[in-house]
Amino acid sequence: MTLNPSLDGLQERVAVALKRHTTYFLVEGIVLIILGFAAIAVPFVATLTFTIFFGWLLLISGVVGLVSTFSLRPAAGFWWSLLSAILAIAVGFLLIARPGQGAVSLTLLLIVFFIIEGFSSIIFATEYRQNLSGRWGWMVASGVVDLLLAGMIFLQLPSSAIWAIGLLLGINMVFGGTTLVMLALDAKKVLPPT
Repeated sequence: MTLNPSLDGLQERVAVALKRHTTYFLVEGIVLIILGFAAIAVPFVATLTFTIFFGWLLLISGVVGLVSTFSLRPAAGFWWSLLSAILAIAVGFLLIARPGQGAVSLTLLLIVFFIIEGFSSIIFATEYRQNLSGRWGWMVASGVVDLLLAGMIFLQLPSSAIWAIGLLLGINMVFGGTTLVMLALDAKKVLPPT
């Protein structure tokens, strides 16, 4: 007897949808793996591509924000919205116009992220080590790795800006793609035929 019949129905619908779309997951995973290895092979190109893409996102969002801000001029927070839109346009334009310098700025943000993530993981793990049993050591190790990455990238600035974002993006894509491929292959074996 199940405690929640609607949960069983939901799980069955998810299983059926997963089974139906395993080919898509498999193809997406393979594409991510290929793109990930390409980014790892030429991290400079991946870094510049990401920087320019991010610049276009900011520029477009800034223009849309500017238009919507002026269309809602009497609304509260007009000046803050205007400032935000202008800042997005300016930063987007700078990232597109000077992607090399933009990569350095984004790499500095990446370093800050790794530092915050590293300290957060270590503090969380040490505060909750009784509740996390054997896993707290892994969280501390993860935090230490984040701090080491931050230090390694920082000590090699500005040359690390050329490879850091592209390399890490590539590694992320390879692991994400591998996860999707494994999910698709396991779903074909485990799920009942539809």
